[in-house]
Amino acid sequence: MENKKVLKSGEFLVNEIEAKDIFIPEEFNEEQKMIAQTCRDFLEAEVYPNLDKLDKSDRVLMKTILKKSGELGMMGISIPEEYGGFGQSFVTQMLAAETTGAGYSFSVAYMAHCGIGTLPIMYYGNENQRHQYVTKLATGELVGAYCLTEPGAGSDANSGKSSVKLSEDGKHYILNGQKMWITNAGFCDTQVVFAKVDNDRVLSAFIVESNWPGVVVGPDEHKMGIKGSSTAQIYYTDVKIPVENMLGARGEGFRIALSILHMGRMKLGANVIGASKETISLSVKYANERKQFNTLISNFGSIKHKLAEQVIRTFAHESAIYRVSSEIDVLMEKYKAEGCDYGRAAIDAISHYAVEDAILKVYGSEVLDFVADEGVQIHGGMGYSAEMNVERAYRDSRINRIFEGTNEINRLLVCDTAMKRSMKGDFDLFGPAEALFNGVDSITDGKVAGESYYQEKMRYIKNFKKAVLMNIHGAFKAFDKKFVQEQEVQNNLTEMIMMTYVAESLALRVEKLEGMKGAETAIYKDILDVFVFDVAEIVRKNALDAIYSYAVPEISAKLAKAVGTLTTVAGVNVKEARRRIADKLIADNVYKF
Repeated sequence: MENKKVLKSGEFLVNEIEAKDIFIPEEFNEEQKMIAQTCRDFLEAEVYPNLDKLDKSDRVLMKTILKKSGELGMMGISIPEEYGGFGQSFVTQMLAAETTGAGYSFSVAYMAHCGIGTLPIMYYGNENQRHQYVTKLATGELVGAYCLTEPGAGSDANSGKSSVKLSEDGKHYILNGQKMWITNAGFCDTQVVFAKVDNDRVLSAFIVESNWPGVVVGPDEHKMGIKGSSTAQIYYTDVKIPVENMLGARGEGFRIALSILHMGRMKLGANVIGASKETISLSVKYANERKQFNTLISNFGSIKHKLAEQVIRTFAHESAIYRVSSEIDVLMEKYKAEGCDYGRAAIDAISHYAVEDAILKVYGSEVLDFVADEGVQIHGGMGYSAEMNVERAYRDSRINRIFEGTNEINRLLVCDTAMKRSMKGDFDLFGPAEALFNGVDSITDGKVAGESYYQEKMRYIKNFKKAVLMNIHGAFKAFDKKFVQEQEVQNNLTEMIMMTYVAESLALRVEKLEGMKGAETAIYKDILDVFVFDVAEIVRKNALDAIYSYAVPEISAKLAKAVGTLTTVAGVNVKEARRRIADKLIADNVYKF
């Protein structure tokens, strides 16, 4: 990867890379494929036969299955060998997250343990803490949980009321407080708990053991979905935490929480891919079995449209996930070469890509919701029956738009973080944005004679970026310091940014794939054609919504005309393209893209 160009977080808005510079899933090596197969085999052997039992909130069974995954090595994929793990790359970690994403509520318990339950200690703990806890969390001897949310502190995590005070002998912190919505609460052995020391303005973090006096776990919540995942409140009354169990420095808890949320968002983005692929497979298998009007419903154009759209959105999202995952690996190696230890190098690299983290959390969770909803619709009445796994998929999918920061919070983060990265000097966003806005009368579509298929697609995407930049400047100039209050306009900008990033990632993947497989990639061009055609309309609509929200009529007319130019793309026979995509899925009878 040393010779490949890598963009900084958010820099894709003003710079391009070539297809050769990105990583695509078709490049997984044999070891990575074996790890994924191990995860798939585990789901088949241990999880799927127990789904109904797990959905009855069987805490003992879930912990037993989790421990079995630890014994198999699945919990140590992201942990360095010196702490009992396998030290795999971030791309490999994401592949494991994707594969286990097909495991319904097991996936939630597993990912909570491997991610937010373990990695705060791995990334921010000292050597003693890592050897005492991470070595056992990596093998499943201990199961972890992450305790941040409180009844009065959800998205505004720093407003939490849990507090600690140093004991008179200086050996313990005395913890009092309450946490809620804690995944794995019912059977966890360790907890990463956030609380304020004395009257500190910001949080600190602590490692708490569940069997300590004063720790009380409430009953499991009755939830819409992920019923097999233990979610409960935890109460702390005068809990004595040894001073050596403070995680990181005093007052560093808020930074730890935010950094871990970046990681959680990114891995959720991978997790939903596995769930989407599993749901698509359920959908097509049912469509290939169910007959109406004396024919299989998979022969109907309306069903083919649904199946194809499930595939298109999932494949596009997968393209973006592994593009940025590889960039994180490169940055992680750079930080380690500069002297950072593994933990800080990993979390700093992940946190750097905060713009992409938020994009892929939002886009991926909404893709899965779409896929699950259409899966139920394809099943018809049977989709509403608890006899079918697609019903479980539908209920389980909904939480992902709330997990790891709501999609509303993350949408605001996309736009805000991109601008802050530019202000910090990572790249020049505002210069090109101002130039485009001021030159609105001379904007063209940039078409040149003789451009190739991929040159045409990348020109469209570059034009989408121009539409984004022009509107960033226009909105920022119009609202000035009040811009932060204009959440609807920020959401318009985020939608444009998000769809442009995913479209670019998809185009680069298909181009690279053609270089690897040649003529075999015709179906992937269909995916790209439909996706870019649809994205053009999404970018146009959100750009116009933003323009008419901030610009006076004489300026809005010019901007709207420019947007029309920048979002004009060649017509696509989307009906036939979708039918070809669906026909491949129907013939395979399982997701094989």
